[in-house]
Formats: sequence, C-alpha cells, structure tokens
Amino acid sequence: MPVYNFAAGPAVMPAPVIAQIQRELPSLNGSGMSILEVSHRATDFDRIITDAEADLRALMQIPDDYAVLFMQGGGTGQFAAAPLNLATDKRRIAVLDSGQWAVKAAQEAAKLGRQVDVVASTRAAKYTRLPQMPDTLPAGQYDYLHVCMNNTIEGTAWHQAPRTGTTPLVADMSSNILAEEYNVNDFGLIFAGAQKNLGPAGVTLVIVRKDLVHQVPGLPSMLDYQLFMEKNSMSNTPPVFNIYAVGLVLKWLRQQGGVPEMQRRNEQKAGKLYAFLDQSRLFHNPVVSADRSLTNIPFMTGDAALDAAVVQAATAAGLMNLKGHRSVGGLRASLYNAMPLAGVDALIDFLHAFEQHH
Repeated sequence: MPVYNFAAGPAVMPAPVIAQIQRELPSLNGSGMSILEVSHRATDFDRIITDAEADLRALMQIPDDYAVLFMQGGGTGQFAAAPLNLATDKRRIAVLDSGQWAVKAAQEAAKLGRQVDVVASTRAAKYTRLPQMPDTLPAGQYDYLHVCMNNTIEGTAWHQAPRTGTTPLVADMSSNILAEEYNVNDFGLIFAGAQKNLGPAGVTLVIVRKDLVHQVPGLPSMLDYQLFMEKNSMSNTPPVFNIYAVGLVLKWLRQQGGVPEMQRRNEQKAGKLYAFLDQSRLFHNPVVSADRSLTNIPFMTGDAALDAAVVQAATAAGLMNLKGHRSVGGLRASLYNAMPLAGVDALIDFLHAFEQHH
C-alpha cells in the first residue's frame, strides 16, 4: 500500500532526493566520510553551499543586489531577526493580519520594542479571506510591511505581492517558496523555514536586498544579517546536513522544470482537490475562491467527531497527517512540490468513498 504524507511540516520530500541521501550517507563523494561528519570548512561543503545558493538564484531569478543567507531558527527566528535588522530607523512596522503566523510576527516585533500597526485584518472573518491593502502606505512612516504570503493554517495565499509603494515588503514564504512564481524585486526580504517545501527542519533561507542591511550595534550574532553576509553564512557551524539536503532538493527542482513547472503541477493538484470539495455534500473548504492556497488546503465536515473518524480511516489507508491545525480543527492536506498527483487522486478517491458511507 502506498503511503502519502500530507503533513504541513516537517513535510514530504522528493523520493529521488531521499534515495540519493540514502546512497550518499555512508560516504560523501567517495570520501569515506558521511555528510553527517563533514566539516563546514571542508572543500566538499564549500561546493555544496555554493551550489545551493547558485541553484536558488537560478530558480527564483534572484538579482545580484540581493544576498542569500542560510540561517537557523526557522520562521520564528526571523520574526525577531527582521525587526532587529531592518526596523532600526522609525522602529515601526506595518502588518497585514492574515492569520496566526502574521500575528506571531507582530507579537515578536512588539516584544523587541517596535511599534506595530495592523493596517488590515480578516480576523473577524476567521481568516477565510485575505485582508485588503490600504490604498497607500504613507511614505517614510514604516521601516517595512510584514506579510505571510501563504497561511499554512488557514489556507489562504497571496499569489501576487501586495503593493506597498516605497515601503519595503518583508515576506514569510515558509510554506510556498518555490511552489509558485514571484518577482523577488517586489520584496525587500524573503524568508522561509526549509521544513515545508525545501528539505528537513533546521535551516532557514533568507533573501535580503543588500541596501537594507547595515551594521546594527548589539545584535546577537545568530540574528545578524550583516555578519552572515560577511561570513558567507558561516560565522558559526551551519546546519551542514540540512543545507546539503536543501541543495539536493533545489537540483531536483531544476531538473523538473523549475518554479513554472512546480506552479503548473500545484495548480493541477490543488484544482482537483478544490473541485471535489466544492461539489461534495459532506466536506467543504471555507476559504473564498480567489484567496485559496495552492499548498495548504483545510477542509471539514462540520462535525468534530466525524472529522476525527476521517483522519483515523485515512491513516489506515496510508493517507497520513490529515488532521487540521488545533486552532482550526477539521482536516488539512498540504500539497507541497514533492507531493505527487497520485497522492491527491488517492485522497480524493478516499474522501469520495467515505462520503458514500456517511
């Protein structure tokens, strides 16, 4: 029986990448040493991190005036790093409140002494749609505007960057980086924890416009963009294995046709599941159609006990980790790049059969 992992993160990785890791784990490049043992100062790792940056730049068409950093701490670490590095002039940021992760980013910035203004929110609508940007943000009022581009919990996503005028845009792309096309030039900063669409947990990608980065006195070294730029992400021992795995995923993505092909596949996968949910008499997705995510699809029956029965039966059928986030309930299918169309077809077949019996 095939097993499909619909977890929101840590999440499914490409099967060829897992197989390659398995082959190379005892001896990297015939060195007799595992990647788990290789020094971050070794030539082999220098090649790994250099290739990973080059592949990411090619996949996202990252201009030369942006730095690529490999950091730690996940998206939550960047909730602190971004205001500490970038909100140093006005010490004031704007936030589009589209769900739990935007709220957490705002709370972290406020703890660090920054003034946080929520310029739009859909909390009252239970985050079933995206907040609308104000017509304009006053020039020079904010150091940046924070947005979570894809809301893993609530299942909404911006498919184009919000327009912010002259205010830099800081984007949390943890759950849809490389899953659909964005213009990097629309952003001042992009960050993404790897554990959803890039590789195993433990490394965080940061893409930042170089002119926004400057020396900030008193910053913790692990959160200092300037230091990471100067030291090529190796001011301390980086997560060597995790960067290696991310590098393999990036090469796999290029072999598959890059981000345009991933977006095509993700639109196909998500479209099939949404089409089923929209005609179902038992299951429904609460998100307005225009704001639906390609990668995280919540759905429910409206009966918590029945939702739990779906999860139990799905698990027995090899459809794993469909339980919805505890703050929302119901069910959730995460359809990241590595999820094959066959997994979505198997899920739809299962849900259809379940519906016939309930």
